[in-house]
Amino acid sequence: MQETSTVELAYVPTTADATGAIRARMRATPAGRLQSGIILASAIVVLGAFAVSFTGPKGPSLRVTVLCLAALALCIGVYVLVPALQGRQVYRMVAPQGEFRAVVDDTGVRVTSRDSETMHRWPMITRYAETDALYVLMTPDKYSVGIVVLPKRGAAEPADVDRLRVILDQNATRV
Repeated sequence: MQETSTVELAYVPTTADATGAIRARMRATPAGRLQSGIILASAIVVLGAFAVSFTGPKGPSLRVTVLCLAALALCIGVYVLVPALQGRQVYRMVAPQGEFRAVVDDTGVRVTSRDSETMHRWPMITRYAETDALYVLMTPDKYSVGIVVLPKRGAAEPADVDRLRVILDQNATRV
């Protein structure tokens, strides 16, 4: 068994990993929350216009109803589809690299693939978010421009996922 302060992961990236990481980053950053808030506010305005069209003296207008429903569908589509489309783009960039290996320890995170090796020391990735399937490590800047995605399925055994959480809690802030 490995020492407690090191966890190794081996995984092949998936579209779901990339999409999940983008969604986690959106929930964890001010810019992502602002984007979600604007979409929600837009949907509320559209619903308000829809309600007003029904309560007006002339009754509901087919044109206004269709326009409101189309605008509402657009708001929902943007909220759901934009992270999925971005995730597909990210996946297309990393997929040709094949299997990734990550080593997480007290010095940071080292990620290697077929053609690259990257070392991220803890001052560079000060925050992380956890989803059901991923750990998403983020840079300390306001927008978390840089992220490192660590799929939990890459752990050799289930206990490694918990050990990884302990290392992350010691070196980064959960958001």
